[in-house]
Amino acid sequence: MSAQLFDGSMAKQSHPRYSPEFRLDAAQLVLDQGYTVKKAADAMGVGKSTMGKWVQQLRRERHGQPFKGSPMTPDQKRIRELEKRVRDLEMEKDILKKLRHS
Repeated sequence: MSAQLFDGSMAKQSHPRYSPEFRLDAAQLVLDQGYTVKKAADAMGVGKSTMGKWVQQLRRERHGQPFKGSPMTPDQKRIRELEKRVRDLEMEKDILKKLRHS
């Protein structure tokens, strides 16, 4: 099975970027379908350590814990978007406050 890269291509890269959907599907093999990390990695055509990281990330996301990488689950994607929006709004508010007081 060949892996679908984030940009949809099948080009060779030193560190390929996999889509969040691909990473989610892969990690679910371990967490939801009982595959071992090695068997899931072999089935998806990725390294065992890569699969292990995805499984760890999905576990954390499912427990609402933040993770540095790009989110896999729709809930974590939405949380990340909302956090960015809050930061943007706070910055706009600070700018307006400074303009009013100058």
